[in-house]
Parts: sequence; C-alpha cells; structure tokens
Amino acid sequence: MFDVASNLKSVLHNLPEGVRLVAISKYHPAEYIEAAYNAGQRIFGESHEQELQKKVEILPKDIEWHFIGHLQTNKVKYIAPYISMIESCDSFKLMREINKQAQKNNRVIDVLLELHIADEETKYGFTLDACRQFLQQGEWRQLANVRIRGLMMMASNTDNQKQIAGEFDTAARFFDEVKENFFKDDDAFSERSWGMSHDYTIAVAHGSTMVRVGTAIFGPRVY
Repeated sequence: MFDVASNLKSVLHNLPEGVRLVAISKYHPAEYIEAAYNAGQRIFGESHEQELQKKVEILPKDIEWHFIGHLQTNKVKYIAPYISMIESCDSFKLMREINKQAQKNNRVIDVLLELHIADEETKYGFTLDACRQFLQQGEWRQLANVRIRGLMMMASNTDNQKQIAGEFDTAARFFDEVKENFFKDDDAFSERSWGMSHDYTIAVAHGSTMVRVGTAIFGPRVY
C-alpha cells in the first residue's frame, strides 16, 4: 500500500493557512481513504455516484464528501442526501435539479460554479461570458436549497507553468469581479477551487483556497 499518511503530510506541508485540501479518492479503495482519515484528513472528492455511495456506507460519517466530476442531472438524486459540496455545477439546468433534490432531503447543498478557462475542448464548465450572463439573469437567486460558495476550474494539461499560472490568474480576477458584482455582501461566496497534484503549488500562489489532490497522496489510480 502506498504510504498515504506520509504523502498527505507532505502535501499539507505545502499548503499555507487558509487553503483546504480535497483529497481526490476516486478509483482508490476504502482502506486508502481510511489511512488518510486516520492521519486527520476529512474532505474527500469523488466523481462517480455508485462508487461514492459504496464508500459512504462503510466509511466514517463525519467525512465531508465533494463531488468533483461532470455530474448528470439524473444522478443528482442519488448523492443529494449526503453530499457536502458539488464542485462542478456547469449549467442552470443542473443547479435547478440540485435545488429540487436538496429540497426533497430538507438540505441546502453547497455548489461551485465550474469555469472553462483551459485551452482544451474536453473540459466542462461555463465560459466567463456564459457565467456572467447566468449570474446577471438572476434566476439562481430563487433557488433556496442551493448555496453558491465560489468558483472551480482546471488548468490546461500542459508542462507550461507560465500558461497554467496565467489561467489561474484569469480565474482569480474573474472571482473578484463576480464577488464584487453579485456576492459583495455574501461571506459564504469565498472558495476558489483550483490546483491538482501537478500544479497545486502554482494554484496556491495564484489565489486558490481549495486544492484537489489525488495522485500525490494515493498514488496511481486503481481502476
């Protein structure tokens, strides 16, 4: 077994105060998650509702589960009873469904708006203009069971650190714009989720408050 506790400690050592770690545990067995849990980690990220459901049943109940992958509307009902945050909200249709299922479960579910800034067609998320338009239309304000906590994005999958830093900067500036124009008096709108195993140290230097690290903690995925 990978030395999860040691790797976790190494990652946390690189995170300044105020930056939280989401340990991306998808495709990793429950015992790896237990090892990280026993070392103090409480936030874990998954992207497949069936795998997540199995883990929720057998792992400690005080784990804060984040959904980090592309989420189809017909899957929301399965995770709505227990999910702490959906980091990948990329449409009003999805947000409406999250609100509907949260209401059924007498919950308010936190979400992040996913931005598509990376120079890759395969990425999901709002373009900056689409996100502005979505917020300006204001229908989201009527959804009492969803709370928008901030923004999420993934940088391009490249070794060009200058490009990665530039994309994180774009997201950070956009966060400031959105905060000023739509969430000025809302302290809950505070999360900037960017940075993964290969680029989280760059992300932290460019405004991230929440990094999503998997491989650097758990090793290669077990499919």
